[in-house]
Order: sequence, then structure tokens, then C-alpha cells
Amino acid sequence: MSNRRYLTKSRFKLAIECPTKLFYTGKEKYFNQKLNDRFLLALADGGFQIGALAKCYFPDGHDIETLDSDEAVAKTTQLLQRDKVTIYEAAIASGKLFIRADILVKDGNQLRLYEVKAKSFDPSEKDPFTTKKGEIKSAWKPYLYDVAFQKYVISQALPQYAVSAHLMMADKTAACPTEGLNRKFRLTEDAGGRKSVSVSESLPGADLMPPILCKVNVDDVYDQIYAGTDDGSGQPLSFAQRIEWFADSYASDTKIEPKVSAECGICEFHAKDGEEQSGLLSGKKECWKAILGWEDEDFESPDVLDLWNFRKKDEMINKGRIKMSALTRDDVDPKTDGKPGLSVSERQWLQVEKFQNGDHSIWLDRRNLQCEMESWVFPLHFIDFETATVAIPFNAGCKPYEGIAFQFSHHVVNQDGSVEHSGEYLNTEQGAFPNYQFARALKQQLENDNGTIFRYSNHENTFLNAIYRQIQEDQLKIEDREELCAFIRSITQSAGNLPEQWTGERNMVDMWEIVKRFYYDPATKGSTSIKHVLPAILNGSTFLREKYSRPVYGASDGIPSRNFENWRWFQIKDGKVADPYTMLPKMFQDVCNKDMEIMSNDDLMDGGAALAAYARLQSEEMSDYEREEIRLALFKYCELDTMAMVMIYEGLKDLLQPGQKN
Repeated sequence: MSNRRYLTKSRFKLAIECPTKLFYTGKEKYFNQKLNDRFLLALADGGFQIGALAKCYFPDGHDIETLDSDEAVAKTTQLLQRDKVTIYEAAIASGKLFIRADILVKDGNQLRLYEVKAKSFDPSEKDPFTTKKGEIKSAWKPYLYDVAFQKYVISQALPQYAVSAHLMMADKTAACPTEGLNRKFRLTEDAGGRKSVSVSESLPGADLMPPILCKVNVDDVYDQIYAGTDDGSGQPLSFAQRIEWFADSYASDTKIEPKVSAECGICEFHAKDGEEQSGLLSGKKECWKAILGWEDEDFESPDVLDLWNFRKKDEMINKGRIKMSALTRDDVDPKTDGKPGLSVSERQWLQVEKFQNGDHSIWLDRRNLQCEMESWVFPLHFIDFETATVAIPFNAGCKPYEGIAFQFSHHVVNQDGSVEHSGEYLNTEQGAFPNYQFARALKQQLENDNGTIFRYSNHENTFLNAIYRQIQEDQLKIEDREELCAFIRSITQSAGNLPEQWTGERNMVDMWEIVKRFYYDPATKGSTSIKHVLPAILNGSTFLREKYSRPVYGASDGIPSRNFENWRWFQIKDGKVADPYTMLPKMFQDVCNKDMEIMSNDDLMDGGAALAAYARLQSEEMSDYEREEIRLALFKYCELDTMAMVMIYEGLKDLLQPGQKN
């Protein structure tokens, strides 16, 4: 197998994000916070299935399956001798550049390149890729630069052909033509452990027409990219010059001089203390040491990248005020927004001020929090949803990436303070569209009283709005259509894009907003994520520590639970409060601990563990035992999400008590 250091399309994409990353990528000594198992990511967003479906729209193609780059190029070259041919994973090399094109169609001297993306697209949208100023939209840059790079390599390697470039994406306006289309693209694993998509042999033309993927020519955008310039290493470089610069640097294993920016905050080559202690290196630290002259101890205190939701990070970096200790009140410019509690800028300044003063105490807006709590009606209901957006629909009439609500958990707190895991719902039936049954089960859980309902962030409201739209637009007979719609209206606020506008009489209270405005603990390091707030409030509340250090959860004489027995939510590990989420069983036994941790971090993956679990249950061949183990893990994860909300509520209530220091 060739060991040449080619600049591939994935490495080019990495270099567009930050050229210095080319030096770190692929080296085991540098810790990488992105998933090792790329299959899981593609599984979660439907990338594998979309890729397999795209090939069905180009039948009789030749698949270049070999992983050896030289052999793949040779096979592609041989196929291109034909006057007409379709090639999947066509391998093209030019000097230090190498690509595998998803689909390449040759017709005489014409080559049509199709890059398949697991992304939805509206064909009716005018100027979808550019702003009013004619600039390429930032959200589309990764996709457009990817296909532009591929067209450039093909044009360099095969100048005798006229090359046109296309993106192939899910058409968000197209309805699935048949039932069960998703199940005809199953994930399989060969004896060597290599996973792929097995396409059903019974795939009639009716499954493919009308198509749910659209082909979008992007030659005009390519011309704009190719003609443009970019500030690379202080010099304006053309697109072609940038490619050659990246390729030369990667081939020679030369590190391109880094630039410190806000983007460093999301650099995947950033090792934390635990990883460094195991001998792994941090690329981000190397960059900052080289540019800023920092030593190891400089990284022990927070910097501007750690400031929550701060939009002026690059401005502060350019001014040389990188450490949080260097920020001034004028830098943050805290201002009220006229609403109870902290505004965004006031919360940011509180984070800075507490650090600079060495103040580790909890801040609480007692008056406004007390006023808010007094408006709540018992019993209190805490709900959390697990959802997915499925690339290839399960049912006829559904659109690509239409929302699927497959699970919820429900906890209740009564006026006497008693807590119970009141209900749950999980539908992992292969090929099922569970949304209406999901709404019915939720309605059954919540319609028996007028108690206040809580969610954490806007996800639940957004999905109920989506289900409302689905019910309204469904042409089939739904016996309880009006009852379900009335229920959804009663507990939500309408989305801005709906023709109807409402605010329900039991509109859910967003606990995330409560935390963001009325509570701040320096232990959260500014984060409002439930997975950061929960350990902090467990540590900060005497009531929670005493209550949940005992195995009362799921005990016969304790808190009723559907999935736990004699469980202790408060535990100390390595001298710190253990994150309750780390106590849960692994969702997948075949996934390494590092990848599992990344998928479970909602800051990075937005519920990635549950989403990947649902995708595997839907699409992958597995034993009944494996399927049941994943189901049991899903129940526990979702139950903890609502129990976490209960503990945050209890912790905030405890902190309000007289005599608490905060």
C-alpha cells in the first residue's frame, strides 16, 4: 500500500479550518478529541445510507473498493478508457494530491463529479450558497470547498476533460415515495470488522422515483472560490496556491506557523490533564507556546476562550488580553437586558469578576428565583426527549431528515417534596414512525393535572412544534388529531415559522433559562450545560449531598425508579464529585471509552450517544441480546436527564433556604 503523504480531501478540509492541523493529524502522540470511530458519526447523521442511496440513482456503476491508493488509481484510470462509465469512489491523483470522488460519471470528454453530503437542501431557495453581498455563506464553506478541491484535482490530473461539479443532498421538499425505504439500507459488518451498507435486492423503481436526493451544480461557486484569495500566512494566496502550500507542507511534514484565534477553543488536538498524564501531547498547547511564549503553568488559569458565550474573543486576542485575568469591565461591557436575573453580558462579567477575585462562592438571584418558584404549580413535571432526524425516511410521504421523537422520560415532584420517576416511553421498532404515539403517551402522562412542566433548553418545544406540523399536514385519517394538537398547543409556544401563533396556558418552563439567569457557580466554568451544572449543584447543596449519598434512588422505601435500584447519585471519585453521567453503563460495548465520552458530551454531540444508539437499533444487524442491552442503557440515560432536572430544582430550592452561604 502506498505510504505517500497525499493531501486528500479530508486533510484539505482540515487545513481550511487551520493549516497547522495538518502537522498533528494522523499522529497517535497527539490527542484528538474527535471520534476515532468515524462510522458512528456517519451512522448518526445518515451519511452511510445517503451515500448508498445516491449510488442507486446512478445504476451499473463500478465500485473501487481497494484501500490501496496506487491500485485504486490504476483501476480508475483503466475504467476511464471507456467512452461512458460511472465510477463509485473514483481515485484520482495529481502530484501530491489525491481524492476519492463519491460518484464520477464519464460521457465522452465530459466528467461529472458528484459529492454526496448528508445534508438537507431546498432546491427552491434563491442563491442558497451566497449572502446578499455575494460572499459564500460560512455554513456552506466546508461543503463547497470540499467539492472545489476535488474538481481542482481532477482538472489537474485529467486536463483533457471538461469537468462539472455537483453536490448531491437530501431534498427537504421531496416526499418519500414508498414505505420502508430506510430499512432497505442496512448496516452490515464483514469478517474483518469492516462495516458497510447492504442495499436490498428488492429495490424497485418505485422506491427511487421521485428521487429524495437532488443534484446541485456548483460550477459557478467553484469559479468564485478558484478566483478568490485568502489570507494565508500573511500573504494573499489564490485557491490553487493554497492547495499547493498545504500539499507541500503535509508531504514534508512541516508545521505551518499557527495563528491564535477564537477557533482554538474548538481545536480537536487539545489534550486535557488526564490525557497528558498518559503521555499524549496537546497540539493546541504547542501552538500557543510557540506564538505566545507560554509555559505549562500559563495554561492552568482560564483564558478568554473559556468565557461563556463571549463574541469578542478574537478582538481580545488581537489586543493581547488573552488570559481572563487581563480582561477589564470595559472589555465585557456588562449591560442589563431589562429582564429578571442576569443578562448574557452580566453573566460573562460575573464569571470574570469571580475568577479575578478568587471568589468560588455560588451566586444566586434570591429575589427573582424565589418569585419564579412561587409561580409554579404542583405537582411539578420534568420531561426530556431523545430525538433523531432520519436521512432516509421510514414511511411514505415523510421527508428526508424529518424529526423522529423516539423516547421521553418523566419525573414528578409533589408538594410534599416526594419524587418519583412517573413515566417513560421508548420506541425502537425498526421502520416505525413513532411521533403520534409519542405525543399520545406524553399527553397521557401530563393531562391529569395542571402542574408546571419543565424542560431544559428549547429542544422539547421545537420538537413538539414539529410534531404539531406533521399532524396538521398528514393527509391520513388521525382519529385524535384535534385532541393531540390542542394538547401540544397547551404546553408549548409556537415556532415563528408556523401560520398559527400561540402561547399555551401550561407553556413549559425552561430550566436552562432559570439556571442561566438566577444561578452561577464558578465550578461550572461558565457552562450552562446540564452535564456541568449537575455535578456543581450536587457539590454546592448540603441537602443534595446528604440525600443522594445514600442509596435511596430506586430503593423500596425511597424514590421510585423504573431503571435503577438502590442507587447513589452523589459519589466522590479522585477527590471530586463524580459526574453522575459517568456512572451509567456504556451504551455500546464495542466503542472505546474516549469515543463514548465524546458522544455523551452534549456540548459536542448534542445527545450523540442516544442518537447513535437509535440509529444502530434501526439500521444495524445485531443479536437480540445486544439490542436489549442498548435499550436498557437508553432508558437509564434518559431517566438521568429528567432526574438531573429534579436535582437541580432541589438544589436551587435548598440554596434559597436561610443560612445557606451563597
